[in-house]
Amino acid sequence: MAGLRLGPLLRYADGSCATVWVETSGPCTAEVRCADGARGTAGTFRVAGHHYALVPVDGLTPGTATEYEVLLDGASVWPPPDSRFPPSVIATPTDDDGMRVAFGSCRWAAPPAGGKDAVGPDALDTLSARVAADPGGARPDVLLLLGDQVYADEVSDATRHWIAGRRDLDRPPGDQVADYEEYTRLYYESWLDPEVRWLLSTVPSCMIFDDHDVVDDWNTSAAWLADMRATDWWQERLLSGLMSYWVYQQLGNLSPDELAADPLYAAVRETSDGTAALRAFAARADADPASVRWSYRRDFGRTRLLMVDSRAARVLEEDRRTMLDPGEAAWLREQIMDGRGAYDHLLIGTSLPWLLPHLVHDVEAWNSAICGGERGARWARLGERIRRGADLEHWSAFPSSFTALGDLIAEAGTGPGAPATVSVLSGDVHHAYVAEPSWPGRAPDARVAQLTCSPVHNSVPLSIRLGFRFGWSAPARALGRRIARHGRCAPPTVSWRRTGGPWFGNQIMTLTLRGRSARLRLEQARANRDGTNVLRMITDRELVPPG
Repeated sequence: MAGLRLGPLLRYADGSCATVWVETSGPCTAEVRCADGARGTAGTFRVAGHHYALVPVDGLTPGTATEYEVLLDGASVWPPPDSRFPPSVIATPTDDDGMRVAFGSCRWAAPPAGGKDAVGPDALDTLSARVAADPGGARPDVLLLLGDQVYADEVSDATRHWIAGRRDLDRPPGDQVADYEEYTRLYYESWLDPEVRWLLSTVPSCMIFDDHDVVDDWNTSAAWLADMRATDWWQERLLSGLMSYWVYQQLGNLSPDELAADPLYAAVRETSDGTAALRAFAARADADPASVRWSYRRDFGRTRLLMVDSRAARVLEEDRRTMLDPGEAAWLREQIMDGRGAYDHLLIGTSLPWLLPHLVHDVEAWNSAICGGERGARWARLGERIRRGADLEHWSAFPSSFTALGDLIAEAGTGPGAPATVSVLSGDVHHAYVAEPSWPGRAPDARVAQLTCSPVHNSVPLSIRLGFRFGWSAPARALGRRIARHGRCAPPTVSWRRTGGPWFGNQIMTLTLRGRSARLRLEQARANRDGTNVLRMITDRELVPPG
């Protein structure tokens, strides 16, 4: 009889339906039964020897929260009989309830050695403990995980030992993940954490990848990609990364209607083994990134989320380098402009921050210019080495895309039907801050902010602390302008200022959206003397539209 190997994860949820993802130990029929009578079933599908199901649950009542259980071939497998957590629920808030959107990125899931966590308390674990302690209290309505859900290039000691039992670590890629099976190990290590497993079973989640889901600095440049493709291990790593992302993360981002219209999902489910179909899809995505869309849209009442792929959708050739390919850029505009006036808050999720400290922005813009040949071939070669060594590949390293996104945000936030707030939600940089833009000669009607929150659980090197503190300073800004002039960079069409942070630690941000009001809260995970962990409030502020 099949057992529950991983999950359940409550993924999509709206006023009447939801999806619940599970991995099982064998083929079976998975069923979700809710206390209010709502239910759903789905047969498992197979990929690379593993079995999964995404169960659609229909008949939910808006404005309610109902407990649920998971059954495999009629046998109850969730909740476990010895669970120390409250029952998992599917909640369906209404517009009147408002929305609590929690977000963060960069969760290295390695278990602490000897009971002591070297990088400090895990913010997701700590959030889970707080929600479990007060199941009827305030909790996130959705959790946005903005990249680096797993670290394919930085594995734990336990995973390294496990990999060494499969293959020779002296051969590339060494102690990094090599194939699909090793990716599954990363997800087990991350999502079998008891607190995280329960939290993901009871709070809907939306996810997008960043570089470490595949490899550090994934798609930095055309030269970088050519070097990776010349190795004998990259192809398997990339295809396995995309395949596992589709199974473990992307499927749950989609609504039941989108899933029903997805030919790949149909093909994988209709065959006895979907590995070949999924591998062919990943190979097409590698050969022609524009043929696949990983970005997606979710509407939560009068809040619109656009989760943007800022990794795989890049155009890398130096003479036409952009963060988003033309089709992706057109999709983003279309989704923002569709039904303007139908939403009060626009959330743009992109793993990489749009607005950075001014010095970092100017260095990245300069680097892009010299890599493109602005100062000749010798400078271009040096620029490529600097780009890779210093991780210069955020929005500011794609100047035309940086400008285009700013123009689009200003347009979206101006005029009749403009939302009350436009928030760019990001992670990646292992600290948190708030930055607010302004445009010369135009003043959007919406309150616009870059909200960056990272890491959920990872180290924060001293170099990051010092560099990003200095990067916002007046001397750093003057230095940045001099560097930009060397690259003959045009001045940015938008200016911005830091209005909060930088804050360093394992942390989570929450936006509470009600009507046309928005409130931002940042909390950090801290250890008490008695060994318990708590989330301590660092900042709590209103985001009020201008005027």
